[in-house]
Amino acid sequence: MSKKIIVIGVLLAFNLMLVINGCTKNTTVSINNTPEITTTVSFSKDLVPLFTKNCATSGCHSGTVAPNLSALTAYDALLSASLVNVGTPASSELYLWLTGKRAVAMPAGSTNNPSNINPLVLAWIKQGAKNN
Repeated sequence: MSKKIIVIGVLLAFNLMLVINGCTKNTTVSINNTPEITTTVSFSKDLVPLFTKNCATSGCHSGTVAPNLSALTAYDALLSASLVNVGTPASSELYLWLTGKRAVAMPAGSTNNPSNINPLVLAWIKQGAKNN
């Protein structure tokens, strides 16, 4: 009877090792708890200042790295590079890059992007990505 207990114990331990080794993290699911912005978002008044301060900096999106998010070129750069999808705003490349779903969240090297940029960009895209 003790051999039976040993065999059962070994089989249980083996199965437990298989289960533990099979438990690895492959993906991260992020939950967006940011309240949705329902007021009109102005590209020139709301987004350009954020892009200028956080993105269009030396060595980044000021002409060195595409898209050029400098005040005079940001709108055309975003739309000509197909980074905005008004049909499915949350799958827009711009939004995916900002939220870290394409690589590190932008702006790169920063501990976090400005807390209001993601919901503002998403609201702007949902509102038709107007050059306003």
